[in-house]
Amino acid sequence: EAEKLLDKGIHPIRIAQGFEDACEIAVKHLGDIADTVPWSEEKLDALYETAATTLGSKIISRFQKQMSEIAVNAVLSVADLKRKDVNFELIKVEGKVGGRLEDTMLVKGIVLDKEIAHSQMAKEIKDAKIAILTCPFEPPKPKTKHKIDISSAESYQNLYDREQKYFRDMVKKCKDSGATLVLCQWGFDDEATHLLMHNKLPAVRWVGGVEIELLAIATDARIVPRFEELDSSKLGTAGHVREISFGTDNDKMVVIEDCPNSKAVTVLIRGGNQMIIDEADRSLHDAMCVTRNLIRDNRIVYGGGAA
Repeated sequence: EAEKLLDKGIHPIRIAQGFEDACEIAVKHLGDIADTVPWSEEKLDALYETAATTLGSKIISRFQKQMSEIAVNAVLSVADLKRKDVNFELIKVEGKVGGRLEDTMLVKGIVLDKEIAHSQMAKEIKDAKIAILTCPFEPPKPKTKHKIDISSAESYQNLYDREQKYFRDMVKKCKDSGATLVLCQWGFDDEATHLLMHNKLPAVRWVGGVEIELLAIATDARIVPRFEELDSSKLGTAGHVREISFGTDNDKMVVIEDCPNSKAVTVLIRGGNQMIIDEADRSLHDAMCVTRNLIRDNRIVYGGGAA
């Protein structure tokens, strides 16, 4: 249409202004014919029903009620109702093959697709004090190429003792800070794991960068880049940390719940195969987007064919 008007010699600015005026008229008319969906924090039925309608044509429609409640509760957990804003980055969706679709649950906290580093470490911690480390749990290595020649048993023992001292100092700093759980972005070898286990200090390694940030937000922890900076003021807290197992493969995950800043939540999706989990993820995302839109603006316009 714009090309036809340009061919008639009308100036582009006039054409653009015309489209803007038409848009304002259309938006005003939509506002006039819109209906309002009433809801409040005490009365959420309208949000649940809208989310359930969104899921009606999806593969997870058999569990419409359960999934709609999960979607709405997840959005409300991270929503700022005064500003009518929802930060989707605080909602983590984790899928795990195995189990049934109805085993899907909402965790008011963070779920890590990791396991406690040693089988003899505590699998459940109440009132945990969490140290979040982004420094490797190992002795420092020279940046340049190097070679060490060991010519005697004494030299080897000296090197071994030096390495042990590094590990003991690292574990001591963690213990002295008051930490009862260590989460590390990097791995640590069997020696470090053994020392941590003997000092009754559970640890989780290879925690991803995005998860580290979410954990810091949820637990009010400070991310520690060097062991020298670790002290009690940098620790986060969580009411309950536990390791859970799934299915015959005995897959494990770490659940961190009852965080002081419960804004961060995790939707843990279960399903018989990866395709079901991916489809459930997309469906729940649609339901959460609809819920977010109603929180931002609770006016709706009925579509074609609506009674």
